[in-house]
This record gives sequence, structure tokens and C-alpha cells, in this order.
Amino acid sequence: MEYRLEKMAEFFENRLDGYDAHMLNEIDSAGEFYAFTASCLPKECCHVLDLGCGTGLEMEFYLKSNPDAHITGIDLSYGMLEEMKKKFDPAQITLIRGSYFDVPFGEGVYDAAVSVESLHHFTEEEKIPLYRKLHGALKENGYFILTDYFADSGEQERFFQSELIRMKKEQGLADHVFYHYDTPFTAAHEMQCLRDAGFSYVEEMQSWGSTHTLKAMK
Repeated sequence: MEYRLEKMAEFFENRLDGYDAHMLNEIDSAGEFYAFTASCLPKECCHVLDLGCGTGLEMEFYLKSNPDAHITGIDLSYGMLEEMKKKFDPAQITLIRGSYFDVPFGEGVYDAAVSVESLHHFTEEEKIPLYRKLHGALKENGYFILTDYFADSGEQERFFQSELIRMKKEQGLADHVFYHYDTPFTAAHEMQCLRDAGFSYVEEMQSWGSTHTLKAMK
């Protein structure tokens, strides 16, 4: 039976029970890459934007080491945000339910931004305007840490994208709605999107199989 596409928020709402255990224990090297991502964020008192924050897995590592930081987290899932609220002091977090494509970020607001295992569902046409908005929201010398799942080749990238188009057509689904299906770029393609959006310098910090951490400087 073919995989039935689910709307993005509904996909995560339906898997809330056991989500943290699944992500940390069943995703290869997750314990390492969540901790590493946290270690890349500023050490001093700062304001960090988390795109697709989920239940705040990377923030569990980060706020232990930097309790004076303040996190603004954006996520589509009400349930995920409610779980995140249970983990942290309300003074440490501001949570916004919505799409990070639609939520205004402001200008020069954040010392850093982060996203873990969220952005591998979207197209270049969607990502580059988002990255431009993010670039504007960072302070001078601010940066973006992206830890995500990437395709191993251009051929694999194109296959995932064509499969999503095929399934949406066969299942009679609208183009303007986000559905949960992995369409990862290659790391090189993602880095080019960040450069095209205005980031001055992009580098790969670390990798674990198909998961890579990128750093993009304003």
C-alpha cells in the first residue's frame, strides 16, 4: 500500500506520543547531532530563533549550558509547542504557532538562528525567500545553524521531488498545502541556496551519514 501523504501539522500531532524517544533513539546519531548543534550556538546571553522547534530537543542541550539565552520557537504543531512549554522556564522561551514562511521575524532581532530536521521538506522557491527573511532578522555578525537530512546525490534529490509531485497528483492533493514527505537537497545545493539568499559565508561543520550541520554567516 502506498504511503498516504498527511498535512505537515497533522503528521506531527499524530505522532506526539513517543516523539522525543523516537527522534533520539531511532534516528542515527541523533544524540550526537542535537548536542553538537547546541554547542554551535552563542555561549553568552543572547536571543536565538528556532525554526521548526518541535518539542525543543536541541534546546534541552542548549539551555542547560546557557540558561541566560532566550529562545523564540516557531512550529506548526500545537501539541509539539505544548510539550516544549513543559520543559522550560517560561522566561526562557517565546513560542509561536504558525508557519515560519508566514511569521514575520523582524529586522536585526536575533543573535543566531537554528533549525534541526525541519527544512528538508521544501523547494528552492520556498527556501530562498525564507532564508532572505532570516538573513534580515539576524543582527550584525549573526549566524544560522542548520542541522538536517540531506540527499546523497543530485539524482536522489530529483527522485524525492518527483515522487512528491507524483503522489500529490495521484492522491488529488492541493499544491499550496505542506505535506509531510522528505525532499532533501544535497548539502551543496542547500549551501548555494543560503548564499543566494545573501549569507556571506557558508560552511559545513560536521556530518553523520546523511545528516549534516551547516553554518551560514550574515
